[in-house]
Amino acid sequence: MELVRNLMVILFTGILTENFILNKFYGICPFLGVSKTTGGAVGMGLAVTAVMVGASAVTYPIYHYVLVPLHIEYLKTICFILVIAAFVQTIEMVMKKHIPPLYKTLGVYLPLITTNCAVLGVTIINIDSGYSFIEALMNAFSGGIGFLLVMLIFSGVRERISSCDVPKALEGTPITLIAASLTSLSFVGFSGIVDGIFGG
Repeated sequence: MELVRNLMVILFTGILTENFILNKFYGICPFLGVSKTTGGAVGMGLAVTAVMVGASAVTYPIYHYVLVPLHIEYLKTICFILVIAAFVQTIEMVMKKHIPPLYKTLGVYLPLITTNCAVLGVTIINIDSGYSFIEALMNAFSGGIGFLLVMLIFSGVRERISSCDVPKALEGTPITLIAASLTSLSFVGFSGIVDGIFGG
C-alpha cells in the first residue's frame, strides 16, 4: 500500500507540481523549437517519454550493480549520456524508416534529445532521490507525460498566437516567451495538490 501511495505521489508530482519544463526548466530547447505544431509537439513528447523510461530502466541497474560495486559512481553522468544517446539513435532510425513525416517534422530536435536536460535530469534524480527501480520508472514516465502535456498545451497556444494580430515589436521570440511564462503560471495553481490529496 505504501508503494502504491509513493507511486501516485511521484505520478502527480512529475506531471503537475514539479513539471520538468515549467518547474525545473529542463528541455527548454525542444519546448520552444518543436511546439509550433500539435503533431510535432506530440511526436517529441512521446519520443522523450520513451527515451526517459528506457534510459531509466537501463541506467538504474548500471549504477547500482556496476558503478557502485566498482566505486566509480562519479562516472554516472558519462554512462547515462551514452545510454541516452543509444536510445535516441534507435528511436531516430525507427522513425526515419516507419514514420518519415514525423521524422521530418522533428528535424534537428530529434538528435537533440541526447542532450536534453530533462532526459539526463530524470536519470540522475532517480539516483539522487533514492528511488527503487519501480519508483524510478514511474518518475521517468510521469516526467515524460508532464513533458508531453506541456508541449501539447503550448502547441495549442502557439497555433492560436499565429492566427492573432501580434504587435510588430512582439512578433517571433518575444511573444513566444510571454506565452510560455503565462503557461507556466497556469500550473502554479497545482501547487500543494499532492499534499492535499495524499497528506504530505
